[in-house]
Amino acid sequence: MTSILDTIDSPEQLRTLTVPQMEQLAGEIRKEIIEKVSVRGGHIAPNLGVVELTMALHRVFNTPNDLLVWDIGHQAYVHKLLTGRRERFHTIRQFGGLSGYLRRDESPYDTFGASHASTSISAALGMAAARDLKGEDTKVVAIIGDGALTGGMALEAINNAGSMKKNLIIVLNDNDKSISDNVGALHQYLSQVRKVQTTPSYQRLRDMAKGSIERFPVLGDKAREAAGRAETSFKQFVMHSKSGAIFEELGIKFFGPFDGHDIPGMLDVFENVKHIEGPVMVQVVTKKGKGWEVAESDSTKWHGPGAYDYKTGIIKKNAGDPPTYTEVFANTLVEIAEKDPSVVGITAAMAEGTGLKKMHQRFPERYFDVGIAEQHAVTFAAGMATLGIKPVIAIYSTFMQRAFDQVMHDVCVQDLHVVFAMDRAGIVGEDGQTQHGVFDTAFMRILPHMKVMAPKDEEELRHMLYTAVYLDGPVALRYPRGKALGIEMSDELHMLKVGKAELLSPATLEEAERTDCAILAYGSTVAQAEIAAKELAQEGIKATIVNARWAKPLDEELFLHLAKTTRRIVTIEDHVLAGGFGSAVLELFEQHGLLRDIETRLIALPDKYVEHGAPTILKELYGLSSAHLKEVVREMLGTQQHTLA
Repeated sequence: MTSILDTIDSPEQLRTLTVPQMEQLAGEIRKEIIEKVSVRGGHIAPNLGVVELTMALHRVFNTPNDLLVWDIGHQAYVHKLLTGRRERFHTIRQFGGLSGYLRRDESPYDTFGASHASTSISAALGMAAARDLKGEDTKVVAIIGDGALTGGMALEAINNAGSMKKNLIIVLNDNDKSISDNVGALHQYLSQVRKVQTTPSYQRLRDMAKGSIERFPVLGDKAREAAGRAETSFKQFVMHSKSGAIFEELGIKFFGPFDGHDIPGMLDVFENVKHIEGPVMVQVVTKKGKGWEVAESDSTKWHGPGAYDYKTGIIKKNAGDPPTYTEVFANTLVEIAEKDPSVVGITAAMAEGTGLKKMHQRFPERYFDVGIAEQHAVTFAAGMATLGIKPVIAIYSTFMQRAFDQVMHDVCVQDLHVVFAMDRAGIVGEDGQTQHGVFDTAFMRILPHMKVMAPKDEEELRHMLYTAVYLDGPVALRYPRGKALGIEMSDELHMLKVGKAELLSPATLEEAERTDCAILAYGSTVAQAEIAAKELAQEGIKATIVNARWAKPLDEELFLHLAKTTRRIVTIEDHVLAGGFGSAVLELFEQHGLLRDIETRLIALPDKYVEHGAPTILKELYGLSSAHLKEVVREMLGTQQHTLA
């Protein structure tokens, strides 16, 4: 059978296909995604679920003149395949290849490039307002999942859209999932709408009403609007004013649910709604993982897996691999909670990703998933802290950015004891510029009352979490994505002294005073510093290695002593330079008038958004490696001749 996908270079070719050809194309797209993504992993289930929906949107709307705004963008692989990126699709999420999300600099079809949830309606409404100011006639369509619809920003945008009355189409991709199971009253409401409207009795009544409407003479757009109002009134009557009533009351016409895998149905729906004046919401029911049994049966597991065998559906993992930092965090939190009933876990729709699923399984009454609502999560935790509960909020570093005001205003101003466990800190790899967690130290350490720390390995992570739970006031703990180092872990947990670093080598401070320089390493970079020191020692260069542990408060006594005695200080961290650990060290030295008397070098990420690619490639590229660290030390000492080895 001839491959239709091979003939698609833009939506223009898609618009010439028959419905049977589109159905064949849907199967080819699924096969292409399953096979190509298997090499390095990526977002499987979300993309398999939107194949027909994406095809219908590009068929009906005149893209790129008409604007499709995808929420998050992790479900846009189909969109990429249909918009001229088919031949490069095998490079997706690889260094120098296609992004796993949307990027405006990658294609004119990528109209908005954010990849945090709940932004699409706001962006699309802004585009609609700009279109009207320019006197243009384009359609603007926001595609948002039911999970992302629970985000406060999406609800703010809906409120605004209902009052502005701009021509805007909102496609609600209702797949009953975000990453974890969806939660909350709005999710329950949409489930009720979906359940009632898909009953046979409702469908029969709806068909009768629709048939009656269609017997009226066709009067163009006004007739369509009348039909829409009649159907809405009918739905409200059947469901006692509950079908889409929330959105209708806010000024948004609501239609659906419709089968998102029915290509003829989708074409008909979008052909009709694009003529309706004002804001419109269309509920489309899809299934994550559609068309591949292994992904359909466990769409959470297959939301964004690593590399896998597409023939067997087995995710690749070495049996001897150490646990991930996430697993160590989750197990330790449960261990602490076993002995302390005041400890609770909070997540924002990331039960599996943060490991808090284990807390849910062991202590369901002390586990809280608030949905995609990081701001609410933080203030919710602050409220619990006022009554003596010890809340541990597990949120990816990149998502913690969204709640900065709440961290500052609701937690730090009141000096409340809330623990911020920031997973995926540092370079995260193939997900790229919007997902790297490289700003958290900077925005946390500037806040009064906040304490900030990072472990060198999984054993230290355990003790840091225990320490964070039993300190006073706000505490932020950052740790990286992926496998830990395989360090043997102790059974007993103990407190770490606040603001005290660990001298790793040489063994004593007296010996450290006689070394050529001191390397202050923060968090996951400690391992690279230790490797560099051992190799430098073979060249006759002696370096003191310090595990900083704390970015706030700093170990002022140790750092000042090393600066005065070694006269050469290097800092290294998996974070941007601006505002990071190294900046904090420089501030300390400046306050004590030492900068004129010592040499300092700061190794950190530059003032740019780091692209996507394997972490090893990115860390080498930006100098977060033992090789680069050695070069920096040699340059300080004027011993570049050692590089000949």
